[in-house]
Amino acid sequence: MTAPITESTPAPASDSDRVIIFDTTMRDGEQSPGASMSLDEKLELAKILEDMKVDVIEAGFPIASNGDFEAVSRISEIITESVVCGLARAGQGDIDRAGEAIKKAKRGRIHTFLSTSPVHMKWKLQMEPEQVLELVTKSVSHARNLTDDVEWSAEDATRTERDFLLRCVEAAIKAGATTINLPDTVGYTYPSEYADLFRDVIANVPGADRVIFSTHCHNDLGLAVANSIAGVQGGARQIECAINGIGERAGNAALEEIVMALKVRGDRLPFVTGVETQHITRASRYVSAITGFPVQFNKAIVGKNAFAHESGIHQDGMLKNAETYEIMKPEDVGQIESNLVMGKHSGRHAFREKLKDLGYELGQNALNEAFQRFKDLADKKKHVFDDDIVALVDDALASGSDKIQVKHLRVIAGTEGPQEAFLTVSIDGEEKSANAQGDGPVDAVFNAIHAVAPHAAILRLFQVHAVTEGTDAQAQVSVRLEEDGRIATGSAADTDTLTASAKAYVNALNNLFARKEKSAPDARVASGF
Repeated sequence: MTAPITESTPAPASDSDRVIIFDTTMRDGEQSPGASMSLDEKLELAKILEDMKVDVIEAGFPIASNGDFEAVSRISEIITESVVCGLARAGQGDIDRAGEAIKKAKRGRIHTFLSTSPVHMKWKLQMEPEQVLELVTKSVSHARNLTDDVEWSAEDATRTERDFLLRCVEAAIKAGATTINLPDTVGYTYPSEYADLFRDVIANVPGADRVIFSTHCHNDLGLAVANSIAGVQGGARQIECAINGIGERAGNAALEEIVMALKVRGDRLPFVTGVETQHITRASRYVSAITGFPVQFNKAIVGKNAFAHESGIHQDGMLKNAETYEIMKPEDVGQIESNLVMGKHSGRHAFREKLKDLGYELGQNALNEAFQRFKDLADKKKHVFDDDIVALVDDALASGSDKIQVKHLRVIAGTEGPQEAFLTVSIDGEEKSANAQGDGPVDAVFNAIHAVAPHAAILRLFQVHAVTEGTDAQAQVSVRLEEDGRIATGSAADTDTLTASAKAYVNALNNLFARKEKSAPDARVASGF
């Protein structure tokens, strides 16, 4: 039986039922292969998360690179409501670096972690249990000397021997930790087991009533959201999650799914968050645009088809009463119905209002560029849908600061080869041109790019889908490149599929060059839990 749609989730029984939302999109999410974000992109995402009223923003892993340190430091300067968090391993150097990065934060947190499972202690740390226990105390104590807000995580907690886990948690609390995270690092646990873990730890560790317990679940078995909610039922009051569920391997628990599950099912889950859910779609689209990771159409909450009804029976029910097949309103998560109100005669003011409806707040320069792109698109397409506008704005956001930009492209294609591409790009403001042949027009375009911007990257993914219906639809292209173990993804949209392909490849190449500039990749490998 479907629960009725309500205007808001019922109030919790007490303040103790308030769940803290900890967003790790910029830290664990960025560790997805190819999901590297620029500093400007992180700053904009941080503002969006704060607009959403996310409680804690894990802005990066400061010791991993100068770029991560600068991101955490700059975000600490601009965010005033949310807690800004920096991740650190148990070493003093890591913790000092994190402390320096959050120094200017109005509300800052150091999040330090250490493996506690037998397999991690033996093969990763090469330490005995007593050495690990000693390091827990030492690392948390040092972090507490730098800030009053310290989170400690037992990496691979769900595969840790219970008695040893209890001892580690007790040591962390005694050393001054204010939040204790028991992560399901490899996505191994299942809901009832995870809930029991929290009940056991909270019941048997002295001082457990003085700290907040947190979940951090990976989605290797598709259970990350279910496990996170089960953890809350077991006593956790913080959930660590990421926009669109991005993260290492199969990803993290999806923020949007967790928040809406708690909101819609308040009848069985008497917990609330402070998240303003109407910003969810905006955040989802922005993360998808800057990472180049498309959101699957049937993705819960934020997918294109999440509120679509094609079946005749479903459509009939929806026309009579939306509650027949919708358990939440599209506008609750910032989704609005696609329409045809925009065209080539639409003015700047109408375009700005449309962007606001779609969840975008652009500065004047960005607005001007987006409006020009819209006008160019309106000249090419008879009808401009909301999805078209989203695609062109996301394209501008993804490629606006690229080192290499496509200027001109002409392609000769057809049944009689060879296919040939004539390309001009701008590299740091200097134009370069080349022509190249290939086994098909896309291959020719990519060969031309290689000629003007030599590189050793291997193409791992080339994906095309239509943004809307019709032969004049924009093509949304995603490209993934790999070089020396580094992976980067790019995306672009255009009514010309070959132009979109060229722009997406160049966007991926720019992201790959930016990723190569980051240092200490070994630190990033060691940071996942």
